[in-house]
Amino acid sequence: MDSANFLKTPVWYPALANRTFLTSFVKLRSEAVKALADGIKYDENPDSPIAQTINELRIAMNAVPGNSFVFTDCCAPTDTERFLNKNGAVFSAESAWNNLAQSFKVRENAAAGKIEHICIRPFRRMNRTREFRLFIYEGQLSAMSQYYLIRHFRRLEGVKEAYWEKAKKFIDEIIWLLPVKTLVMDIYFTSDNEILIIDLNPWGEPTEPLMLDSWDRDWNTPAGIVLMPVPIPISGDVNISF
Repeated sequence: MDSANFLKTPVWYPALANRTFLTSFVKLRSEAVKALADGIKYDENPDSPIAQTINELRIAMNAVPGNSFVFTDCCAPTDTERFLNKNGAVFSAESAWNNLAQSFKVRENAAAGKIEHICIRPFRRMNRTREFRLFIYEGQLSAMSQYYLIRHFRRLEGVKEAYWEKAKKFIDEIIWLLPVKTLVMDIYFTSDNEILIIDLNPWGEPTEPLMLDSWDRDWNTPAGIVLMPVPIPISGDVNISF
């Protein structure tokens, strides 16, 4: 199987549905894909491909209590103002479409023919201390990085080894389901300490190595879990010039 194709959510979801968030899918007509590529927002022409897609989106989103998180086969609209302000939460099908159409990443992938579906999950406000990126090399967990890189979380120091062992066991249990053995996986630890898959990503650029800093390293040697370091306090006279 082509690795890039497997990494699309609608492809890997059937094999890993019990290891991820409940997700539904809306297949896009070619006209709707073009509208996404062109960044066309919702219009009220009932015969337009956008209106047809919004009707199908509405059916899927009505099955979700509260807000939804809406993305595509291969990317989420994380580069939009709505994602910045509301972590991507949307309530109406119209807002969901417009948020996708405003995303440069979505438009670029639609123009490249990489998008065939819109994916819908119940919106969940993530606890940033529980998000991690796993680096799986030749079927083995090689490294694990804290996902949120803005600050150090002191509570993670006490649980980091338990998280690492839990992640290793998780990969050992599911690796037989993955036709691609070298990949990057974003995960979330629930309050019950279970692991849910957020996304699968290709190995190497443009996927960010996060706390691993570089892709140029010996991935056969496990690096363990890597967290943001403790901030170093600065004391004494500090002179700043511009």
